[in-house]
Amino acid sequence: MSQSQHIIIVDDEAPAREMVGDYLKMHGFTVTLCDGGKSLRGAIENGLPDLVVLDLNMPEEDGLSIIRDLKSRSNVPVIMLTATASPIDRVVGLELGADDYVAKPCELRELMARIRSVLRRAAPAKAAAAPAETAATKVAKEQLVRFGTKWLDLEAQALRDDEGNEHPLTASEFSLLKVFAANPKRVLSRERLLELANARDAEAFDRAVDLRIMRIRRKIELDPTKPAVIRTIRGGGYLFSPVGDKA
Repeated sequence: MSQSQHIIIVDDEAPAREMVGDYLKMHGFTVTLCDGGKSLRGAIENGLPDLVVLDLNMPEEDGLSIIRDLKSRSNVPVIMLTATASPIDRVVGLELGADDYVAKPCELRELMARIRSVLRRAAPAKAAAAPAETAATKVAKEQLVRFGTKWLDLEAQALRDDEGNEHPLTASEFSLLKVFAANPKRVLSRERLLELANARDAEAFDRAVDLRIMRIRRKIELDPTKPAVIRTIRGGGYLFSPVGDKA
């Protein structure tokens, strides 16, 4: 863990956010406490954090709308704190781009493990931005995979168009695209996709796979209503066709 990574904790219950905040500070993180969406937006104006821990059940503005807004602005990783009785919120949160979840009341050691895991997954994207472009250009070319109207940069974990503009991609969407890139022209069942993408919560991710692929298609297909790049194989799953991008 690099030192002084910045984490924002969003929870309307002061004792809960302070308890989590104190625990993370004790482990070397820089922490900002927020009581809702409004204060989170204010905190982000001073710079994006490395990760956001977000309670889904808040009276002023629900966590799902905060995730939607946050992910429309950036790719900052999000860990949801969810009530154990609300699996649908968990699924919707994952679909909106959240990276993981922990049930409330949360076990602090488990939350810490989730935070470290998500930060490790997010690290390559930040590291890729640091080296000088001149040295990385040749290697980067080898890390590019054509997906329809876009290019997937495996090293930077980014999706770009032909003009070089980056299009937002969640960690879970990248995981699926990476699996497809490694398995061209191969039919992959939902179960196999989940296995290869290292989905922790198979049930939650399984129900979100179709939605996630629908979102990916909107970003890469020439005509998302007639997908040619990531095709649905009836009774089989999905197939990545590298030549499907010919306009």
